[in-house]
Amino acid sequence: MNRLDNQEKIDIEKLISSGASVQFHPDGWSMYPLFTNGRDEAIVSPVEDETKLKRGAVVLYRRDSGILVLHRIQKKKGEGFYMVGDNQWVIEGPLKREQIKGIMTGFVRKGKKVSADNLVYIIYWNIMLIFRPIHPLVTKLLAPFRSRVSDL
Repeated sequence: MNRLDNQEKIDIEKLISSGASVQFHPDGWSMYPLFTNGRDEAIVSPVEDETKLKRGAVVLYRRDSGILVLHRIQKKKGEGFYMVGDNQWVIEGPLKREQIKGIMTGFVRKGKKVSADNLVYIIYWNIMLIFRPIHPLVTKLLAPFRSRVSDL
């Protein structure tokens, strides 16, 4: 597995297409609370089993604009995939299968590796998809309290 630091300029897509798994820090807050910017790492591997590309899977895909994005599959309809960040309201899609470059097989949180097949994680993402429409609102409402708790 290749671990990427922010200092390295490596083509993630090329590594995955060559069969390698890649571990890296995702940028941004669209997948919060799964990923906290600068703390957590994603482990993305080639898609070896097409049946894994289903609701709830986190995939790395390339937008038409060229940017690589790590988001969750909200749904698959026909040949199109619809994606959403855990901390977003807007669903993006349809995307073509060819745009999907890899699938998250695990992640590292606070130094501990967690498999995407972990039962607690599976329960988490099911809850996230159910409550996704209100998650950004809840996050904003709880933000003042979270900073007070972290000061203790």
